[in-house]
Amino acid sequence: MLLTALTIVMFSVLTMSCTLTDRNRSACVGCHSALEPASSSHTDCVVCHGGDPQARDKATSHAALRGPANPSTPEDWEEGCGRCHRYQLERVKSTIMQTNQGMIRNIQMTWDGIDNKNYTTGGGKAFDPQGKNIETEPVAQLDNLSGELYRKFCSRCHIGAVNGDSYSAAHASGCAACHFPWNDTATYQGNDKQLRGKAGHSASHAMTALPDTQVCSRCHNRSGRIAYSYQGLHDGNNGLVPTRRGEPGPELASGARNLTHISPDVHFAAGMECIDCHTSRDIMGDGFQYRNMFLQTEIACQDCHGSGRDLPRYRQITRENDEALRESRSYKRSATSGMRMIQTAKGRSYSNVFYQDGTIWLQGKRSGKLHKSKVITATPEHTIAGHERMECYSCHSHTVVQCYGCHTRYDKGKNGMDFIKGEETPGAFSESEDYRTLYPFPLALNQRGRISPVTPGCQTFVTVAEKDGSLSKSEYITRFKRSQQLRFAPFYSHNSTRKAIGCAECHGNPAFLGFGQHIVEGTSITGTLICEQSARKPLDGFLTMNNGTVRAYSAITRENSRPLSGVEVKRALAVNLCLPCHNRAADPIYRKGVNQRALSDARHRQLLSDK
Repeated sequence: MLLTALTIVMFSVLTMSCTLTDRNRSACVGCHSALEPASSSHTDCVVCHGGDPQARDKATSHAALRGPANPSTPEDWEEGCGRCHRYQLERVKSTIMQTNQGMIRNIQMTWDGIDNKNYTTGGGKAFDPQGKNIETEPVAQLDNLSGELYRKFCSRCHIGAVNGDSYSAAHASGCAACHFPWNDTATYQGNDKQLRGKAGHSASHAMTALPDTQVCSRCHNRSGRIAYSYQGLHDGNNGLVPTRRGEPGPELASGARNLTHISPDVHFAAGMECIDCHTSRDIMGDGFQYRNMFLQTEIACQDCHGSGRDLPRYRQITRENDEALRESRSYKRSATSGMRMIQTAKGRSYSNVFYQDGTIWLQGKRSGKLHKSKVITATPEHTIAGHERMECYSCHSHTVVQCYGCHTRYDKGKNGMDFIKGEETPGAFSESEDYRTLYPFPLALNQRGRISPVTPGCQTFVTVAEKDGSLSKSEYITRFKRSQQLRFAPFYSHNSTRKAIGCAECHGNPAFLGFGQHIVEGTSITGTLICEQSARKPLDGFLTMNNGTVRAYSAITRENSRPLSGVEVKRALAVNLCLPCHNRAADPIYRKGVNQRALSDARHRQLLSDK
């Protein structure tokens, strides 16, 4: 009885602190009467923003504001969002989009070499997926070129930093980065006359419980450009170069970039948004701290579509506290007890993908639209011997963005904004590139030991200008694993297509195997795309073949990743001999390993001689 009474009292206190009270709102409404309520459960100004609701002048009432306009910044989120949303906050604090540990580590690894410390945006203690306590150092202490590059060039897209001056890429920091979207010019456009048109505010004060694709696009539009590829947009070469009738492309992006239209991802074309595939654990984290994005991401194509051998897995909701029930409360259609929810690659339940009446359905979280998932298990195209190691997107990627020849200059005689330290410090970066393409794209082994697309990551020529103008480095190829070499990284472009790439493309075009643009002479394959800083090592490949011997001259940078071996390359090319006659996936010869010696048997000798 005592426990029940105590529970009621605690619930009442929490409810009072997170709902409307006239006392705490009166002074705020005097100036902001037309401001949109954040949501039906976020109507009290002071609980989130702080301040003095009894003061009658602006200076006094605003003196103790958190943020001051954004109470979800990392500096204030413990007393802001964290007071009511502790579970979510503890996850967000360790998510890869806040720590940026993977980005920092990869820059460090490919620019200066790692020093056996774990750097994150803010440092501190965390737990790895095995529950082991780990110590991390703040990236502000990374006193080398890679630390400078991250803080001054890359850090604006982590959720701990506000970006108010990048057209179409502006966003708040903290929780508001996703849940209070900014518009292209970072100005408030709501009903409050006190704020309308002012910069540094969300487009509206109304909270977005479920962020749309444009929210994701504000950060994921550089580097791999996955948000653009997903929507069927491409920023081409050298932004604002005329593309038709002497004018730039139809859309403008941050950095004065010029966007043109390409085929969108098949899921986007069907009306699916980023959050329809990605779980909250992909985005907000699961409470553990991961070394890179690959380890935090929990979804895979096979979750909904199955693999050649295995059907998708599901688990029935049997508990009233099932996370799928809680997460789906704001969807058009909430999950219910007894539903059979599809499992992610990590064995956790989706909250919007379920099995019903022999069919897998995905519900659009914002739209409520139901999408029927095609299961490919046991189909001829997906049971070809030798394809067990293929990632789905190796065959089903329509394009893969590849940027070759990135020339980065660091000028110590100029000042640049350090977005982590929040101040200008000596040293400014600038960059240019040689060449960008979408297709064909090279393949290699990724972190999972599977064959996937790769893209330059990073292929950088570094110039460092000292304060007196002298160059201490000039177009220097940075070192990776004790060697000066160009680098590629496994990559999923988010530009999938229903129709797979033809067999003859991968098995007959050496560019897909890592040779880039090339010339074939007998048993030798020579790359041709070179620049003046890399006269002997072509930019768009990582393999050469000389008299039948395959050699790699560039690295695949992620853990356990590597180029295809000479044996693997020769096997792939040898299949091309069979394709003119055996061009259907259902052909029995593809149910087992292709036997090249069969070309010498009596039947094949006769067929070949007849032709």
